[in-house]
Amino acid sequence: MNATTGMPTRVIPLRELQAARERIADAAIRTPLVRLNADASAEIYLKLENLQPIGSFKIRGASNRMALTPRSQLERGVWTASAGNMAQGVAWNAQRLGIPCTVVVPEGAPATKLAAVERMGARVIAVPHDEWFDTFRTHRREGLDGLFVHAFSDDAVMAGNGTIGLEILDDLPEVDAIVVPFGGGGLACGIASAIRALHPRTKVFAAEVATAAPLIASLAKGVPTEIQHTRTFVDGIGGPRVFPEMFDLSRELLDGSLVSSLDEVAAAIRLLVERNRVVAEGAGAASVAAATAGRAGTGKIVCVVSGGNIDTRTLVTILEGRTP
Repeated sequence: MNATTGMPTRVIPLRELQAARERIADAAIRTPLVRLNADASAEIYLKLENLQPIGSFKIRGASNRMALTPRSQLERGVWTASAGNMAQGVAWNAQRLGIPCTVVVPEGAPATKLAAVERMGARVIAVPHDEWFDTFRTHRREGLDGLFVHAFSDDAVMAGNGTIGLEILDDLPEVDAIVVPFGGGGLACGIASAIRALHPRTKVFAAEVATAAPLIASLAKGVPTEIQHTRTFVDGIGGPRVFPEMFDLSRELLDGSLVSSLDEVAAAIRLLVERNRVVAEGAGAASVAAATAGRAGTGKIVCVVSGGNIDTRTLVTILEGRTP
């Protein structure tokens, strides 16, 4: 890792993934891998990260980063920028450790996620979306001190996320492809680091939504590319661009990006509820939307259901057959 910026400089080594697995064992649960109860061209499995204590995979990376930080540094407090799930991961750990926590969120962030953060005792600062998004680049905000836990561009965070890949291979060693929701890239690249080390024939795909798909645009041009994006109920993934260091890792580790429409993601949320009694947020269902459409190919496909923190009104709208 670059000692100044904290940005990742390489693929996460297997030893760091294995160490992270032991380090976060008292925080993140080992989530089940279950078969999707639906007809499809592939044998689809669900890695249910929505069952984590905070309803999201983010507990893994946050727990690993904070466990690696000296207590003397943590005493100054922690903060993060997040649309809601990393905020919960950091706040959950801060509450457990008895240290102050602040989260910077974009205006209009989902009420369900904000309420959870506040229940954990964290202070919430809402800012305009562009200002919030730029925090991922600067790693700074005036008036905030202490440890900044980056939502994706941090080796320790990605190592924690990559423990999902280790669990998938334990449960389904013959997996042909894994589809992973892609926001900043920390989840997909963490999982892909584990897969490349242990089972390189398995493909790892990013899952994006058509209204905000910077990775596929960047891969097509060969450089990080700014796009027009629209904020929707799929709030956990997508943005105007992929950060350069994450683009380099994604290009090295991933087998491409699979893009689904909003209607397909909404249909995947309904499918998960109706067939498996699984509640997924939009980002969490993007992987399922891509796989059920056949974009990940055939064989044994694992879809990472990255989170289940969806606003109740949004879920009701989707279950009524409409797309929010």
